[in-house]
Amino acid sequence: MLITHLKLKNWRNFKSVDVDLRDRVFVVGPNACGKSNLLDALRFLRDIAKDGGGLQKAIRDRKGLSKIRCLAARRHPDVELEIHLSEALGDSPTFKYALGIQQKKGGDNSPQIAYERVWKDGQQILDRPNQDDKRDAVRLRETYLEQVNSNFEFREIQAFLNSILYLHLIPQLLRHPDAFQGNALQDDPFGRSFLDRIIKTSERTRRSRLKKIEGALKIALPQLKQLQDVKDEMGVPHLEALYEHWRPNAGKQQEDQFSDGTLRLIGLLWSLLEGNSLLLLEEPELSLHSAINAKLPALIEQLQKGKRRQIFISTHSSDLLSDPGIGGEEVLLLTPRPEGTQVEVASSLEDIKPLLSAGLSIADTVLPKTKPTHIDQLDFLK
Repeated sequence: MLITHLKLKNWRNFKSVDVDLRDRVFVVGPNACGKSNLLDALRFLRDIAKDGGGLQKAIRDRKGLSKIRCLAARRHPDVELEIHLSEALGDSPTFKYALGIQQKKGGDNSPQIAYERVWKDGQQILDRPNQDDKRDAVRLRETYLEQVNSNFEFREIQAFLNSILYLHLIPQLLRHPDAFQGNALQDDPFGRSFLDRIIKTSERTRRSRLKKIEGALKIALPQLKQLQDVKDEMGVPHLEALYEHWRPNAGKQQEDQFSDGTLRLIGLLWSLLEGNSLLLLEEPELSLHSAINAKLPALIEQLQKGKRRQIFISTHSSDLLSDPGIGGEEVLLLTPRPEGTQVEVASSLEDIKPLLSAGLSIADTVLPKTKPTHIDQLDFLK
């Protein structure tokens, strides 16, 4: 399924969000406007739905409801999220899931459900609080979404959210996972256990994916001849690349010698090949050459052929957004306002529509709107 509509109220930077979504969603805006926080709304729902998760843990992992609630929230302080799930773009929603969260003052003030509602094929099948909740208010600390005994009628939503993947690979974590103290984060969003993820994939699938990645790397890195997975004498998995060199086998490198760009590109390509679930990508352009970034949208489109997969991409890259195949309906423009960040679909903006119709790219029309208003004042450093 695809998330075809998203509503947020009092979520982090956003006092109110109400937007339609496509199968590709490019999230653009200035620094600190909430691009990561917009993606985190979907991660939050995933964290409620996943095994070992739940509402209370998802909130604790984000340092409490007060850290989640928008600072502009006043008369109506509840945090609210709603998604519409459809089988395809243009279809009526198969499911709608809406969740409101509140926190009362005094006594035991654990966050609790203000409401939880589900619609299936246009018919409402869940409306909480219900009579059982009113008899035992402690029940409101948990969603039905996270309860296998209660989500039978809408378990497809739970399965969909549980499968969401998020990637913001940090090369240093992949190179030296043992150098960082503490337990690895569940779902490994930053790549600390990325090699384990590769090696746990069945051999046939692993070889096939690495062969495709090798083909892409040969284009991006002309000196590369081969990419494969190996294990050292202790059984620890590694990625190994063979580069052109005048001495036989002298050009072999393992992941601790790969450049940041190479590691990020491998992580991106693996994630694109890994499945059909919703994929959240944060600034995939980091450490990559501008020429590669310019090809990323087309590469992503090519690797997703035959899949009904939705991808959210937050980016600052003018090279990436110069792709003429990116439509204004695929772009969410985030604009900071005194009462929270505003989210608009680029194609809905009156000053943008004629420019896009004239053939200008998103980089030409939308990206200039993300430039800080007083950026020229940085000249005081001269």
